[in-house]
Amino acid sequence: MAGVLKGATTPAQDEQPAPAPGRRSRITPEREAELYEAVLELLRDVGYDALTMDAVAVRTRSSKATLYRQWGGKAELVAKAIRNCKPGGIGDVDTGSLRGDFHALARREDDCAMEQNSALMRGLAMAIHHNPDLLRAFRELLVEPEMKDFRNVLQRAVDRGEVRADNPALDFVVHMLIGAFATRALIEDQPPTQAFLLSYIDAVVLPALGVPTP
Repeated sequence: MAGVLKGATTPAQDEQPAPAPGRRSRITPEREAELYEAVLELLRDVGYDALTMDAVAVRTRSSKATLYRQWGGKAELVAKAIRNCKPGGIGDVDTGSLRGDFHALARREDDCAMEQNSALMRGLAMAIHHNPDLLRAFRELLVEPEMKDFRNVLQRAVDRGEVRADNPALDFVVHMLIGAFATRALIEDQPPTQAFLLSYIDAVVLPALGVPTP
């Protein structure tokens, strides 16, 4: 860890972006994915507060000026790294039924990936609520796009006649799903798993929406 952070600036210094008008991309998709993976590794190693652009530059053999030109700052870089690790967009799932869509979403990640992502998000939760830039980046790059995709999934179910348009639970589906994913470790000291989420969907989410389950 010390080697990773060698030569790193303080967080306050690190948040000062280098002048970067235009921020044109000169990074290949492969290089971008490599950078995102390095950011996630650093997040797991040191957490958000201790992660610096200097450390990312050292880990990825990049210049800090290039990182700022591409991403503007640490908050946007972290949010985009989290978004990049997600297995496809929610809006890409359309099985023809709401239960099928929810089950397909729950199966996109295996149990190992869920456990890693759950631990990562727990570590970021405090930083998100104490860092306005990170909160803004997460809302713009992750929360709002995923809420839009979820609304489309639910609207298809309404259009198919599976869910009544005036069902009050429609406004709380994302809260239910995120709550199940985020709180299992707190309540049961167990990571979220596919089996747990599939059972939760059938026992809680679909009945709340008035969708029958087998």
